[in-house]
Amino acid sequence: MLGILGKKIGMTTMFEDSGNAVPCTVVEAGPCIITQIKTKEKDGYSAVQFGFGTKKEKHTNKAQRTNYKKLNAAPPRVVKEIRDYPVNDLKVGDVVKVDMFKVGEKVKVTGVSKGKGFQGGVKRHGFSGGVRTHGQSDRERAPGSIGSSSYPSRVFKGQRMAGRMGNDQVTLRNLKVVKILPDSNLILIKGAIPGANTGFVEIYKY
Repeated sequence: MLGILGKKIGMTTMFEDSGNAVPCTVVEAGPCIITQIKTKEKDGYSAVQFGFGTKKEKHTNKAQRTNYKKLNAAPPRVVKEIRDYPVNDLKVGDVVKVDMFKVGEKVKVTGVSKGKGFQGGVKRHGFSGGVRTHGQSDRERAPGSIGSSSYPSRVFKGQRMAGRMGNDQVTLRNLKVVKILPDSNLILIKGAIPGANTGFVEIYKY
């Protein structure tokens, strides 16, 4: 599957020829350097390993530094594999850019959603909470009963309760490419995508 790594920049608004306002997410997609090509014969599966962004050499181990020096590239900040990537004439050291996408085509985006920390049932699951009357001064956002009395006398596994919320991998599909700025390595995608600004995402073609 064709894809590329990127970094979420933020959101903006684009106007169509008809005058409609389209909310868009701006993503800095690439350039991504190919750091390794894996094959079924050698590695047991086929994949292409990409590197995106840069980081200081002191944050990279010696073996990795040696490998990146052979490629004449700075150590990438993010390294990801994309399985079943059509290699064709690609080789290690080549660079993949955002111009692989076209305006109007559909893509899917994978990222890590914003972490919300420990949240209650009202925010986490949309519970309505308790009534405000009849002397219930502290039950307004309480979850209510979580089990039963005589039967089953326990709480079922998977019961919706308070807990950690967010910071999960999320994939959105059928997102439309609105505009591409190859000189700036930017791609504008209709709607919102997972994650906070400066968060890393993966963009795949269908």
